[in-house]
Amino acid sequence: MRRMSNHELEEGSRLALDFGKLRKVAEGAADVVPAVAQDADSGAVLIIGYVNAKALDTARREGMVTFWSTSRNELWVKGKTSGDFLEIVEIRVNCEQNSILYRCRPKGKGACHTKDATGNPRRGCFYRRILSDGTLEHTEG
Repeated sequence: MRRMSNHELEEGSRLALDFGKLRKVAEGAADVVPAVAQDADSGAVLIIGYVNAKALDTARREGMVTFWSTSRNELWVKGKTSGDFLEIVEIRVNCEQNSILYRCRPKGKGACHTKDATGNPRRGCFYRRILSDGTLEHTEG
């Protein structure tokens, strides 16, 4: 099977989940836990990433959602490049202390790096749903 382009992956209607992602993360050099960014007002899940100790310390100090990019192996302050920051309201940890939840407020136009049909950043990364036939359908933009 040919590799999908980023455009096909991010905008297409074909389901192509990366079931190997966690194995790749586990094989990487960074000690990380999953981190969910949730809109504190609407409850919508905006984005999911990974956090190491440095990212969590930075987030707590700066008050902005911060991840550890497992693909670039670097600190990723959400919005530093795009201006679409996510201001932290609170940080929660799950019962087993193996994931965190950033409750936040968007301070820009959106949270996703993809754009809708009008060229604006999408509010969050979960803008498609899986239909019963396995295809994807856009739910916004």
